[in-house]
Formats: sequence, C-alpha cells, structure tokens
Amino acid sequence: MPAEITEPVAQFIARQTHFYMATANAKGQPYVQHRGGPAGFLKVLGPKTLGFADFLGNMRYITVGNLGENDNVFLFLMDYPAQRRVKIRGRAGIVTDPDVIRSVADPNYDAVVERAIIIDVEYWETNCNAHISQRFSQADVDRAVAPVLERMKRLEERLEAAGLPTD
Repeated sequence: MPAEITEPVAQFIARQTHFYMATANAKGQPYVQHRGGPAGFLKVLGPKTLGFADFLGNMRYITVGNLGENDNVFLFLMDYPAQRRVKIRGRAGIVTDPDVIRSVADPNYDAVVERAIIIDVEYWETNCNAHISQRFSQADVDRAVAPVLERMKRLEERLEAAGLPTD
C-alpha cells in the first residue's frame, strides 16, 4: 500500500470537514474520536506527512494521553455525498511549537487551538464504496434547494399578480 500522498488523495483530504481518529493506550485499549473543522483543516504537509490543529474540546484528553503512550494512529475519512473513503495509518506526535501550530491553524476559523498533531503516514488506502449511505450536510441541501425555492417564489408572485391563490 502506498505511503506517499498522491495528488487525488491530497485533494480528497483538502475537501474534508471531519474524520475519525483511532488511537490506543500502552495496553492496547482503543479509542476513536471524531475530529472536525473547516474544509482542509487536515493538511498535507509533505509527501508522507499530515497535520491538523487540535482544538480545545471536552478536556478529557484521551487521544492526547494515548498518543503520549502509543504513537500509532489510524484515520478514517468519509465523503458521504461522494460515497468515498480513505483510510490512513501512521504515527502521530503532539507538537506545541507555535510556528508549527500556526502552519496548521486556520486564522479564519474561530476556535482555540491547543496543539498541533503531526502524522507520519505509513500507508493509505481506498476501498470500495459498497454500503456507504449517501448523506448531505445542511449547507449542501440548502444549495441544492435554493433554485427551486427561488422559482417557486417567482411563480407564486405571478399567481398573486394574476389574482390567483398561491396555496
């Protein structure tokens, strides 16, 4: 399986607004966390390096604790509308260097960044899209429905102008 991030995979990563991240502690006890942010918050920093700003959250620090004991990490990225997924296996480190944090933070996103998480990719893979239910964000639905609502508004205005009922 490839370790270097190809351009199509980099583009896929740049469109994502969330992913699932699995870690385990020193005893191997697994933990999965949902990570979210603006599109592109998970950044391709190099051919085999990813990084993201770790935002202030519920302050349980399970993922951070696990990474302090065991640097193995697995990312599961789902694009529900396109019914595609990418799986990424690697080793992750916690970075508090302000320059690194600035390199992965989005200055236009209003969130408190506590640290950066940098991942050295060991391999990535895609697989079939069977059984991925197509799902859409509210913003996707609003964009799709907007032209229909606008047309309906214009038609209702024409009916009203002609003295006909609109309901």
